[in-house]
Amino acid sequence: MATVRKPAAKMDAIAMLIADHKKVQKAFKDFEKLKEGGSKRGRSDIVRQTCADLTVHTMIEEEIFYPAARKAIKDMDVMDEATVEHAGAKELIAQLESMQPGDDLYDAKFTVLGESVNHHIREEQNEMFPKVRKTKLDLNALAEQMAQRKAELESQISAGDGADREKRGMGSARSRASTSPQY
Repeated sequence: MATVRKPAAKMDAIAMLIADHKKVQKAFKDFEKLKEGGSKRGRSDIVRQTCADLTVHTMIEEEIFYPAARKAIKDMDVMDEATVEHAGAKELIAQLESMQPGDDLYDAKFTVLGESVNHHIREEQNEMFPKVRKTKLDLNALAEQMAQRKAELESQISAGDGADREKRGMGSARSRASTSPQY
């Protein structure tokens, strides 16, 4: 007897962001495991992919989610803090992308990025997201916009990744980070 698969339930905007959070949190944990005797190549792959994932995530938050959340919750403190946290993460990502896996402070910078991102995730999930959920913001419509933009950004990354890797020996998120809004 064949099993009929149900279509996956659509995620709203917050669920979509939380799924991204879980993905990068796992990557930071995997990196920590590899620091103890793992290969430079394995760590480099995690750093490259995580920086690309964070760049896309940050852009969809700043371009779509944060503007809508600012209007809906009118809590400038939580939104301003999130914006500052993004700026710090972008700086560490840019530094990591200009480095090679064996460089001094490479592992330390990625570890600090992880700590910063985990702090940011806790604040979003414990403060911002509950406030947004209490509003009349259409989180399903917002998720559709975010998913479309995310697909566009990931496509751009895939198209540019090979050439950029050859030039720098790493990923291409740095060039993307420089095009995202700076605060």
